[in-house]
Amino acid sequence: MKRKVERIWEIDLLRGIALILMIYFHVIYDMKEIYDYSVTYASGPNYYLGKVAGSLFIFVAGISSSITRSNIKRAVKLLALALVITAITHLYDANLGIKFGILHFLGISILTSTFMTRLKEYELVFLGSVVIAIATYTSGIKLNHDLLFFVGITTNNFISSDFYPLIPWYGVFLYGLAAGKYFYKSRKSIVIYHPKDNILTKAGRRTLVIYLIHQPAILVILELYTKIRAIL
Repeated sequence: MKRKVERIWEIDLLRGIALILMIYFHVIYDMKEIYDYSVTYASGPNYYLGKVAGSLFIFVAGISSSITRSNIKRAVKLLALALVITAITHLYDANLGIKFGILHFLGISILTSTFMTRLKEYELVFLGSVVIAIATYTSGIKLNHDLLFFVGITTNNFISSDFYPLIPWYGVFLYGLAAGKYFYKSRKSIVIYHPKDNILTKAGRRTLVIYLIHQPAILVILELYTKIRAIL
């Protein structure tokens, strides 16, 4: 009989927090880019909330990948969904099409985790730091083609409404792998206090489903709000 793996509540909690922050950021992004509301996501608190959301999502994905035995299956599923999202977003609006968003990134990163988890914790931290440091050099490089977009080296005309290139974000993922290997060797919660289920932990268990439906839901709500506002 297959033993049921106990969920680690604090990982669900962190994943839920990241999800809520990301949904908020996407609301602001859609309001600005699609409906031209007077809001900003490229600077100020909204910009940093978006970065926190992405960093937390990726860090937690690294932790999960260090304690999960089905990484290849998870990676293939994410990459398949990412390709579907790429197709749908380009059909909706080519100027907002997603070429290498967070699902693309997570799919590739989780796929490589099978090999990366063989490294020691300090080796993962060192390698992650190197990847992030390299970004300070690659960020200023501009080419006349976009063949290297997946590592963050693009032309000035490159557009992807959701963009998480391997450099520097793979460094954050490696930090997560290191944290998972160090803190969750027993694959059990390391926090003694266990709160009751709440909206964050419940959302953290259904991250992928909520992520897939949240953008269409946001667009429907904003469309209705915009029409009602025009009438009033």
